[in-house]
Amino acid sequence: MSDLLDLALVAHGGLEHWRQTTTIRVNAEVGGLAFQKRKQEAIFAHTDLTLDVQRQHGVFADFTGPGRKGVYTPDRVAIEDSDGTVLRERQSPRDAFAGLNQSSAWDQLHALYFGGYALWNYLTAPYLLTLPGVQAEEVHPWQEAGERWRRLQVTFPPSIATHCPEQTFYYDESGLLCRHDYRVDIQGNAPGLAAHYVGAHRTVSGLVFPTHRYVVPVAQDGTSLPGPTLISIDLTDIAID
Repeated sequence: MSDLLDLALVAHGGLEHWRQTTTIRVNAEVGGLAFQKRKQEAIFAHTDLTLDVQRQHGVFADFTGPGRKGVYTPDRVAIEDSDGTVLRERQSPRDAFAGLNQSSAWDQLHALYFGGYALWNYLTAPYLLTLPGVQAEEVHPWQEAGERWRRLQVTFPPSIATHCPEQTFYYDESGLLCRHDYRVDIQGNAPGLAAHYVGAHRTVSGLVFPTHRYVVPVAQDGTSLPGPTLISIDLTDIAID
């Protein structure tokens, strides 16, 4: 394991604490241009999500309507009513993005898959980086906003649903996450690099979570552009078990 990953795990609550955590529940406000372009601008505006830390599984309460829930796994997404009756479902949901381009509208199940895997990745990092098959290597540091950020170049295995196989995580000198770069492969048409900034870190039952996030495009030299804001995420409540 990388020394930087060790530092990040300690800064975010410690590896053993993450291993003993079973669920994370968050209330969040999620928006941004990415959802507007896909004609799903309000689908995660007020999100109540419970996710399993130890496997890729999440449940969105009141998804698309009161009493309904959206169930996410990498292999299946479904919308169910209050008694568990399946209203809509999709097997192999990532395959459903084939043929779509950056201006194609999404349906609710497209959005459920994207929101499910993305939020699971965001909320379980840096523990996510210790899972089987993930490779993390420290690369040269980055200067931004008068600060020096250390960086992890991470390669994900096909077994983990995520944005793209290779991503970069930036940490400050204390090990707290500052920025996360990736491409969103399911967007189609070779989308450009995105810079995902985080801040307002909060400690909940010993684990540390950024509570404010926003995503902007990245220029060819690796510097981030001032806008537009592709995605914004604000966590208003967090609980863990």
